[in-house]
Amino acid sequence: MARVWGGIILSSRTDLHVQSVTMTGHIYRDVILEQRVRLLRGAMGAEILFMDDNARPHRPNIVDDCLQSEDITRMDWPAYSPDLNPIEHVWDMLGL
Repeated sequence: MARVWGGIILSSRTDLHVQSVTMTGHIYRDVILEQRVRLLRGAMGAEILFMDDNARPHRPNIVDDCLQSEDITRMDWPAYSPDLNPIEHVWDMLGL
C-alpha cells in the first residue's frame, strides 16, 4: 500500500509524493518535512501554519523537534476528526 502526501495552499497545491514503504517518524521528518515542508516555508515566508492528521508517524519527538527548529507552527487538531480534514473528502471522492 502506498502512502501519499500533498500540500494545499491558499491558491495553490504541491505535487503529490508517493511513499511506497511504511511511513515512520524518521521517514516523515527526512522526506516530507525536510524536503517538502521546508521548501513551502521558504516560499511562503515566516507565517506558516502546518496541519497534519495526528497519524502515528506525525507524533514522535523528532517530528516536533524538526517543526520547532524550522519555526513552523502546527495547527491544533483534534484526534479522530477526519471530517475536518479537507484531504479526506478527496479520498472519499476517489473511492480510497
